[in-house]
Amino acid sequence: MNKPGKVYLIGAGPGDPGLITVKGQDILRRAEVIIYDYLANPVLLDLAPKEAERIYVGKRAGCHHYPQEEITRLLLGKAGEGKRVIRLKGGDPFIFGRGGEEAQALAAARIPFEVVPGITAAIAAAAYAGIPLTHRDYTTTLGLITGHEDPARKLASLDWEKLATAVGTLVFYMGMANLENICEQLIIHGRSPQTPVVIVRWATLPRQETLSGDLTTIVGKVRALNFKPPAVIFVGEVNSLRAELRWFDNRPLSGRRVLVTRAAEQAAALTTALQELGAETVAAPTIEIIPPESYAELDQAINGLGSIDYLVLTSVNAVSTFFDRLTIQGYDARALAGLQTVVVGPKSAEALKVHGINADLMPEDYRAEGIVALLKDQVFGKRLLYPKAALARNLIPAELSAAGAEVLAPVAYASAPPADAAENLRQALTERLDLLTFTASSTVQNFVDLLDAEHLDLARKVPVASIGPLTSETASKLGFDVVIEPTYSTIDDMVEAIENYFKQGI
Repeated sequence: MNKPGKVYLIGAGPGDPGLITVKGQDILRRAEVIIYDYLANPVLLDLAPKEAERIYVGKRAGCHHYPQEEITRLLLGKAGEGKRVIRLKGGDPFIFGRGGEEAQALAAARIPFEVVPGITAAIAAAAYAGIPLTHRDYTTTLGLITGHEDPARKLASLDWEKLATAVGTLVFYMGMANLENICEQLIIHGRSPQTPVVIVRWATLPRQETLSGDLTTIVGKVRALNFKPPAVIFVGEVNSLRAELRWFDNRPLSGRRVLVTRAAEQAAALTTALQELGAETVAAPTIEIIPPESYAELDQAINGLGSIDYLVLTSVNAVSTFFDRLTIQGYDARALAGLQTVVVGPKSAEALKVHGINADLMPEDYRAEGIVALLKDQVFGKRLLYPKAALARNLIPAELSAAGAEVLAPVAYASAPPADAAENLRQALTERLDLLTFTASSTVQNFVDLLDAEHLDLARKVPVASIGPLTSETASKLGFDVVIEPTYSTIDDMVEAIENYFKQGI
């Protein structure tokens, strides 16, 4: 007989994956089975080992994927196999999440379990909407109520007479179907009709929407805007503070959906910066970095570093690949003693510094043209090593060779579209997009090559942000409307240019 495993009831928080607890993250990284809900952000599944079994049991109104009894049987069965089972639930497991019922079943079966609390929707939605649930000038009482009941019963289980006036701030979970009845009952039982009401939909996610009114107007506003679940309803005077304290949904890019086509392993800087400004980023990489056909030329050049005067690195990929091969060949950073290191821009300089080396030279123009302008008057009779991308332009070798240098330009890395790129792009284009972003000509060309005529026509109607002149030229030739191009070809400057574009109200 197998020794029982263990079940962890983990609160995934309200949606923003950054709001899961550190303990929850740590346990997810050791998961063997994950049983997860509709409101648990699927991004969190990436924390688990690849071999972990993932079982979706999502439930939403009118569409129950798994009945609760089956979920409980799954927990007992997987734990009975001796596995470490994660029950990943939106919000907090013990607040309207039926975590108490699941824990009871585990206790009855004598299966060990732990509860890892999560940030519940009421706390998170209020904070992200700019609503303090308690405030000494308004109220010191708070009530959390489930509104999830057959509308025909009109929440008959609630004691409206006590609830309406005894608690300052009322929060209704899953109450959209009963909203009209909630408002009516509160007014009938003594709550002022002018009591502010705020409803927060998709709380803490970039798509968060907030609707404000009072007990007499909120139902009409919901109907007019077709404001649907998942949403949390707040009733109380503290809602009046939202105008003063809102911070999440008035950021520069709030409500904007931006497509990021950069390679997945390099997209973090761009997506994080856009998200911090309020944008919803849609990841659809059109390129991934792959090894070249052969490292032979690069390895040969590394073995001859003693005769090199300048090492020219024009991307983070070039830096990482060069040092990977340097290590494989049995060398370390000391092999660069006596030569000049040249980088194309700040990001390459940062990548070089990781290896303990400060760049000697960096142009003002962060492009190959800048490298040429910087070096052409000082490289006569010198030897340069320029580890390049397979599709890189021949500008640096041609121009610096013409200036009297000997340029070694081995291919250090190549690129190709990811296997699932076409499907990801088509899926992204099924919803509204406010901006496409391209960080290299290859991302534009691959984008076009991956799409059929119908989807490409949709994409060309979306404005484009390009990282620099060459990418802009490629995008324009391929039929895109380039509306954003930063002065300097860096991610930071690109993000700033995007922010300025949308600040103009475009």
